[in-house]
Amino acid sequence: MTTVLFVRRFLTEYARNPVNLLVLVLVPVVFVVVAAGSMAEAAKLLGGTGPSVETAAAGWAAGFLAGVAMYFQLRAARAADRRLVLAGLPSARLVAARMATGLALAVLVSAAALIALAARTGIDAPGRVVAGTLMFAVIYLAIGALTGVLVRNPVNGTVLILFVWIMDVFFGPAIGSPDRLATRWFPTHFVTLWMVDLPSRHGGRPGDLGWASTWTLGALLAAWFVVTATTRVAHRGTGRGGQFTTGLRMGLRDYRRNPVLWVLLIVVPVVFIWLAKVITPDGRMVLSLVDNGQESSFSFWLPDVHAGTMTPIAIGSLATLAGLFVVLDARSGDQRLTLAGFRTGALLSSRLTVIGFAVLLVTAASLSVTATVFDARQWGVYAGGNVLLAATYALLGVCLGPIFGRVSGVLIAFLVPFLDIGIAQSPMLRGEPAAWARFLPGYGADRVLLDGALTATFDEWRALLLGIGWLVVLGLAAARLFRRSPA
Repeated sequence: MTTVLFVRRFLTEYARNPVNLLVLVLVPVVFVVVAAGSMAEAAKLLGGTGPSVETAAAGWAAGFLAGVAMYFQLRAARAADRRLVLAGLPSARLVAARMATGLALAVLVSAAALIALAARTGIDAPGRVVAGTLMFAVIYLAIGALTGVLVRNPVNGTVLILFVWIMDVFFGPAIGSPDRLATRWFPTHFVTLWMVDLPSRHGGRPGDLGWASTWTLGALLAAWFVVTATTRVAHRGTGRGGQFTTGLRMGLRDYRRNPVLWVLLIVVPVVFIWLAKVITPDGRMVLSLVDNGQESSFSFWLPDVHAGTMTPIAIGSLATLAGLFVVLDARSGDQRLTLAGFRTGALLSSRLTVIGFAVLLVTAASLSVTATVFDARQWGVYAGGNVLLAATYALLGVCLGPIFGRVSGVLIAFLVPFLDIGIAQSPMLRGEPAAWARFLPGYGADRVLLDGALTATFDEWRALLLGIGWLVVLGLAAARLFRRSPA
């Protein structure tokens, strides 16, 4: 009865935030209904199967939701769980309650993803697709739990989950080739192949279903052990504040004290950008660009430009998460500082300066990797466009934090740059962005960096002004939300 009561309380806490329920609908709709078709087209270019992407998208949506939800469930309740155990609650009951809650969330997100898939294309093999989607959710439940135990900082934790998910999805057997030796070790490799009914022919005696079941059961056991570990570990946090220079120094010190962040800033661009170069098949792509005042269609060798056009996706995602968590991590401290007489203007300036440092760091790390596999025609313009894009999305992250909070904010912070830079502006999917894509925040900066990457003269002045306009609007919105938040 105690375990059931705790499960009810944990689920009630999750449902108390209406944005969490909205995200349960929004994420499956984005992946399964909106983006699956475009991703299938991209898969055909990269050697994947194309149509299987639309089915696998249900598993991707369920896995991403389950991983992030489990991570924040453990991180938010870490201290409270330890106090419950110290007060006499048997550790086994608490672990059982957390695991049952995680499995309930896995079933919930899987159902949302499957409903979206049924509404879009229908489900040809219900048993196989339903089971595969649940396997995705359970495996990422364990990834979220493991990250929750090992990574304390939410920026590092969510970026790590995002990194694993990106590797699993974009280099997995649905979008990439199912026969690569390196990708056979990805957590959902065999689950994906079995779910979309694409025999691997390298599963051996266990077969694809056997390996998929092994991954799922192993994930459950791993999740049980790491959730048990959360009841035995406690961390203490300290913090100090001051005026602008002190706030800036402490914000930068917080970044310096997170070694996982530094590793992610290197690993994410290296893998995401460098592998984009490695796995791109030979072929040509046509883009509509303005060069020397004339708009024309240009043909490019796909392997030469793919990495350069993937760079802004990595930069936009990392910058959005940085902006989101710089504000959220300091919210409680900022509230106390404001009540103690700290000037809001100085506090805001110090936070924005830290975000500016994060923007430059993210951009520099990504461009350093890009320079090894891609040669821009105008490096100054290309770098400036990426900085503009990073600043825009960092400010968007600042706006998302106070509105949506941590869990839902992370999901929204991932979806917006994915839809904007990865889908709407992507030159891999269309030669020129659609008319509606011009109203998205990444349009101006993306056209600037593409002009710098692929043409010999700079002509995108209107796009530059549009990008600066977005920067000003988001900056004003971020300042307003920040001034209201600590009060």
